[in-house]
Amino acid sequence: MLLTLFVITIVCFSLAYKFYGGFQSRYYGLDPERTTPAKELQDNIDYCPAHPAVLMGHHFASIAGAGPVVGPIAAAALLGWLPTFCWIIVGCIFFGGVHDMGALVASIRHKGLSIGEVVRQWIGERGQKLFLAFTWLSLTLVVAVFLELAAQTFAADPAVAFTASLYIVMAMVFGVAIYRFGVSLKVSTIIMLPILFGSLVFGMDSAWVQSTFAADVAFWRVLLIGYIFAASILPVWLLLQPRDYLASYTLYFRVFLGGVGMIFAGANYEVKLPAFKGFVTANGDYLWPLLFITVACGAISGFHSLVASGTTSKQLTRETDAVPVGYGAMLLEGVVGVIALGTIMMSGEMLKGGPTVVYGHGLGQFASLIGISPRLGTAIGLLALNSFILTSLDTATRLARYQLQEFTGMSLNKYLATGISVGFALALIFYKAGNAPAWTLIWPIFGASNQLVAAIGLMALGVWVIRALKKSAKFIIYPMFFMLTTTIVALVQMLLNPKTNMVVFSFDLVLLVLTLLLLKEAYTALKKKDE
Repeated sequence: MLLTLFVITIVCFSLAYKFYGGFQSRYYGLDPERTTPAKELQDNIDYCPAHPAVLMGHHFASIAGAGPVVGPIAAAALLGWLPTFCWIIVGCIFFGGVHDMGALVASIRHKGLSIGEVVRQWIGERGQKLFLAFTWLSLTLVVAVFLELAAQTFAADPAVAFTASLYIVMAMVFGVAIYRFGVSLKVSTIIMLPILFGSLVFGMDSAWVQSTFAADVAFWRVLLIGYIFAASILPVWLLLQPRDYLASYTLYFRVFLGGVGMIFAGANYEVKLPAFKGFVTANGDYLWPLLFITVACGAISGFHSLVASGTTSKQLTRETDAVPVGYGAMLLEGVVGVIALGTIMMSGEMLKGGPTVVYGHGLGQFASLIGISPRLGTAIGLLALNSFILTSLDTATRLARYQLQEFTGMSLNKYLATGISVGFALALIFYKAGNAPAWTLIWPIFGASNQLVAAIGLMALGVWVIRALKKSAKFIIYPMFFMLTTTIVALVQMLLNPKTNMVVFSFDLVLLVLTLLLLKEAYTALKKKDE
């Protein structure tokens, strides 16, 4: 069964890339000769043309963190593997791919500015302010959660802390070697990757690593605060580009290992998870909207539009690169989601420790099929996850800075905007509501809010296409209405749930009001005559 699902995935995504990706390229009129913002506004800080492989690494690493692993595993445990698999395939092709590529194209046609600028020009300044305020709050929540998660992970495993720290140092060396000394990308990659993969093996058994990098959460929290501040303000070529590029190879190897496992595991491991568990979970939640909120990054995610229009668009060398980077990366993330689905299909249930343990255990089983020890295979999988937690953390910090600067009309410099964003995230970490940090209380609505950002992103994209390009936008509008309806229903369910606390209730209500206001603004914009 695992082989069948993997083959279906590869065939569907290959055809989608060729035909649906090609359709969108022609639809937007992508031209490799048209000057992109990365070249037009090049400052080598935010705007910096990148090699397609490097940019693919940055974009893929930023969007494919823990989301496509955690979401499919959690959904399959509740609902079965069949509905989860179907949503990954359909979602990536017709929802997430359209959303990600559209956001990237819209951004490069608006001087590399975020989706918020698209909202301003084609929906209105009020809509822009509402959108930027919401996305900034969402991003600071991501920063808070991922900062705490990364700090706890480093404190729990010195080997992971060692390898992740080495990644940062080697990335800066990598960036200087390429951009300042002209060392070829191929040579630099060949030198760096063995060092980084070797560091994992070394760190697992080294007494020096285990003692030197053993520290508590508070220590790692302080270091990570300094790191994300630097990552937000340093030139992208020095840290963000090369770190994400190098980190992407752990993800590529993870995909390779998972692909081998999906192909050959059927002869060695049986599928223990039921295909379908019913339309209602044991907790009384319904398949719709639960499935489409839980499986976010593996099908469609609002965070992707913020990455595409926040950092990726400022590094795109040619317009036509939007197809592999925008659409292709989303399809590849779907492959990651299907592989994650395969791991819980073998375990048959959610293991103690949650989705990451299920995934790590499954990759360990896959690794044994090609002669890699299960222990090393598990370590590689967990390292990749932790690496991409860090990648999402530094990208989210930079994006929060961009959103705040745009919200204030660029009146804040990058240092102050970063400081405010990081400071707000720290407040969420340290503020206690009862016996729990505030961010833990808000987290239950984050899945819905993330999908709401996706719906709003599609809304902005649709209005831009209709008003500026003067084309039909049905392939954008239909996914938008589905995601909008789904998120609204999910948020209303939370409002009506008697167990919902006041913090969640308040945030939930704000999101609903924001949605209605943006819908009103979009409707008004579409009724306006072209100026």
